[in-house]
Amino acid sequence: MAITYDDLIKDGLLLHACCGPCATYPTAELLERGVKSLLFYYNPNIHPQVEWQRRYLGLRQLAKVRELDLIYEESYREAEWLAKGPGPERCLFCYQERLEHTAEKAADLGLKYFTTTLLISPYQNREAILAAGEAAAEKYGLIFWPADWRDYFRQGQNEARDLDLYRQKYCGCIYSLRDSKFYDKVIAAQAAFVAPEDCPQPRVLSGNFASTSSVE
Repeated sequence: MAITYDDLIKDGLLLHACCGPCATYPTAELLERGVKSLLFYYNPNIHPQVEWQRRYLGLRQLAKVRELDLIYEESYREAEWLAKGPGPERCLFCYQERLEHTAEKAADLGLKYFTTTLLISPYQNREAILAAGEAAAEKYGLIFWPADWRDYFRQGQNEARDLDLYRQKYCGCIYSLRDSKFYDKVIAAQAAFVAPEDCPQPRVLSGNFASTSSVE
């Protein structure tokens, strides 16, 4: 059965958001359809930790513009992720980690539906994301919404620029930073960045998921 916007309005949607730019179009579309989603920032292996803060701040800025609630988790599990090695397993672990934890959070909050802004990117592995989402939904008795916003990727990026959101130059992990053609520029910007006092810091954790959610 196809998921309708009325379903999302009735039973609630938790929107995993990786960053402000990727959330720009999805949140606009959802609001236009009457869906006021709850944003969830969970980026446990963004490298380095200052980058976690830069992306969080961009998303917080967008949440204020859209008048949406934002929750986040400070869990930082890069060491666990690095143990997966530099092969394709690392990307699968990224998807599985984020979506399983998003499903867990949605279940805790009593929301029936969840999805992710990763589904707007033409550079991500859509089939792997869908598989991870469906597996997480089955585990927690929820419904994963397989949104497809890829045709609106550039539109969202353009609006993010107009909103002066931070727009990152690499996917997020240490390997994608290493391979970025903007490496020197990114490193210089990260070194010069000073987080505002009210910006949370990621907390290094290991083992199973931890409940460290906070609300903005």
